[in-house]
Amino acid sequence: MKIKYLLQVLLVLCVFSLFIGVSRISPLDLLDFQSEETQVFLISRLPRLLSIILAGAGMSIAGLIMQQLSRNKFVSPTTAGTLDATKLGILVSLLLFANATMLEKMMISFVFALAGSLLFMQILDRIKFKDAIFIPLVGLMFGNILSSVTTFFAYRANAIQNMSAWLQGDFSMIMKGRYELLYISIPIIILSYLFANRFTVAGMGEDFATNLGLSYKRVVNLGLILVALITATVVLTVGMIPFLGLIIPNIVSIFRGDHLQKTLPHTALLGAIFLLICDILGRILIYPYEISISLMVGIIGSGIFLYLLFRRKVYA
Repeated sequence: MKIKYLLQVLLVLCVFSLFIGVSRISPLDLLDFQSEETQVFLISRLPRLLSIILAGAGMSIAGLIMQQLSRNKFVSPTTAGTLDATKLGILVSLLLFANATMLEKMMISFVFALAGSLLFMQILDRIKFKDAIFIPLVGLMFGNILSSVTTFFAYRANAIQNMSAWLQGDFSMIMKGRYELLYISIPIIILSYLFANRFTVAGMGEDFATNLGLSYKRVVNLGLILVALITATVVLTVGMIPFLGLIIPNIVSIFRGDHLQKTLPHTALLGAIFLLICDILGRILIYPYEISISLMVGIIGSGIFLYLLFRRKVYA
């Protein structure tokens, strides 16, 4: 699994994605900058492609960091309550700060996502039976509690439909002016690469990291901040995308091992490729209608997740 091959696959999928849709656009149409096809391409198709790449790379790296810090291959924003904490933050921003800007809503959601991630890590520290399957089950139960609290208050405020519109993972409404928040993922990915070696050492345990002179808690907190930022921006812009941060790092680790700095570029590229494939399938299976990205990733991702579980049992 070499970088150049992943880049080639990503490039082919990008070209394919740009020219799929209800509005038929050919490369020759783009020669006329004033044509309707060019406007659709610039306002809708290109922003959609960029948002898919940024969301796919960002959520995959968020899952990779969480797995490294928790020392568990089945921990991700989906199975650690981070997505559900973000969901609660969005509800709070809608109810208490209805006139807040998108950036302000992102900051509120980020605070809740970070708090949820920190609380999960605290729960993890207190669990003595750290089985690989038991830990994500605890995370799912924790996430379900947060989701139930969110649903309860959403019902009380008659905001269920509003919440559903925000959280349904979907790229069909992405257009120019509505996706730029995802650019926050770029400096986060760069920071993740720069601190990759420290995350790797922190993943070996607090005692080991402290003996090497690493500030364990500071590195863990930094990793969780990066995860929370990525999760908040993706959920606010696109909606909830399940399993992405869970399966992609596991697939990469099978071929590339567990050194975060070496696997991070592959994880980012494979995450973008996987999300692009799911998006393209969702656009052509029931053309001219679309299947939402959360449904496509949920179906395909859950199947891959089950395969990883059975594979772990076989090679245990």
